[in-house]
Amino acid sequence: MAERATLEELVRLQGERVRGLKQQKASAEQIEEEVAKLLKLKAQLGPDEGKQKFVLKTPKGTRDYSPRQMAIREKVFDVIISCFKRHGAEVIDTPVFELKETLTGKYGEDSKLIYDLKDQGGELLSLRYDLTVPFARYLAMNKLTNIKRYHIAKVYRRDNPAMTRGRYREFYQCDFDIAGQFDPMIPDAECLKIMCEILSSLQIGDFLVKVNDRRILDGMFAICGVPDSKFRTICSSVDKLDKVSWEEVKNEMVGEKGLTPEVADHIGDYVQQHGGVSLVEQLLQDPKLSQNKQALEGLEDLKLLFEYLTLFGIADKISFDLSLARGLDYYTGVIYEAVLLQTPVRPGEEPLGVGSVAAGGRYDGLVGMFDPKGRKVPCVGLSIGVERIFSIVEQRLEALEEKVRTTETQVLVASAQKRLLEERLKLVSELWDAGIKAELLYKKNPKLLNQLQYCEEAGIPLVAIIGEQELKDGVIKLRSVASREEVDVRREDLVEEIKRRTSPALCIC
Repeated sequence: MAERATLEELVRLQGERVRGLKQQKASAEQIEEEVAKLLKLKAQLGPDEGKQKFVLKTPKGTRDYSPRQMAIREKVFDVIISCFKRHGAEVIDTPVFELKETLTGKYGEDSKLIYDLKDQGGELLSLRYDLTVPFARYLAMNKLTNIKRYHIAKVYRRDNPAMTRGRYREFYQCDFDIAGQFDPMIPDAECLKIMCEILSSLQIGDFLVKVNDRRILDGMFAICGVPDSKFRTICSSVDKLDKVSWEEVKNEMVGEKGLTPEVADHIGDYVQQHGGVSLVEQLLQDPKLSQNKQALEGLEDLKLLFEYLTLFGIADKISFDLSLARGLDYYTGVIYEAVLLQTPVRPGEEPLGVGSVAAGGRYDGLVGMFDPKGRKVPCVGLSIGVERIFSIVEQRLEALEEKVRTTETQVLVASAQKRLLEERLKLVSELWDAGIKAELLYKKNPKLLNQLQYCEEAGIPLVAIIGEQELKDGVIKLRSVASREEVDVRREDLVEEIKRRTSPALCIC
């Protein structure tokens, strides 16, 4: 039996080695060699008669969350939700799956990532890919023309996950959207303000918000000579510029998507530019781009947007970036994406973007796709990339070796002597009824030292100690776990004293 356990452990370790080599993209020969060793070990192991093999694991691209991780998530959500509410948003919810036809044709090349559910003889269903398309369906179905809403829920993508970078197949999205006919760029500016407020409050590092406009992109493609039918697929190529070089993007445009090198070079002259309102003004003077009606509308709106962003005090966080394309088909106007910046290695270098943490844009035609009469409801919104933010916050707290409280208990009801369980139960019940977060140990006669150690481990700030003398005097001994100071508090004043000493603080560290 011991020999079998040793072999099983060797198989497990060799399996991990093979998986590690695959992730590192090692040479085929090296992987084959290690796989052969794994198969040899498995052959030695032989069949395990009478025991069904069952691997306990979460599905690919998903994970469990420990109490510590959930405590971090809740605090991040608190920051995000309080900002959404501060801006007057209502909350809605929609089903986790939609009719397949609701989601079809809304995501461009990303449609292949939609999870289709098995046909069980009823409706054809798919898991939601994002929260925006269900929101548009909700507006059209309920004939709503005006709402400011937020929605926090899980979405599903049949992606190749990179979980170390906060990318999963099942993950939360935090969306805020403004639907309705309003004057240009005012709701769009508020969405960018919200994005900056949240990222600043979370204190996850310096960030930059890239903005562009789909009308500028489409106008640019038109004057560069891209056929109408290829606008969206070329958009997807341009969208990769934050991850790969211009040469690779150009090769894809020419080799895979059939553009001529001249047209690709012409696009390259534009999409490698970025700056502030001065670049908008420069392009308004561009002899070709300014003659395109769509591009001109987009540039004039961006100029107005920068005016509002200056009034909101966030213009220094915004960069007009012509390479920003956002691959989703439903965007029609302003688009934006927030990236975290890596500190430059050498003075004078530009900060590097290390990944998107929020994104959004204007989508004026999506609701009309669902309305029987094609009535449009203009919409603009944003989505906070909470999974990546969770990963960053977790890594930061681990690096600082910071303790994270996983409960909100304010006080532990303890006893200093034996045979006081009934008194502890009475007191903890009084505290619960008064709205105090309280606990007690589930033992009849716990040692005082064990009760105090529990408080230290769980981060409980106060201990309410009952003893025979305290019962006679009508008081409770209230002990501060941090300072170890003890004071006698009259029983009727205990609730107020606990409230006075404990007040929740909204921070993520």
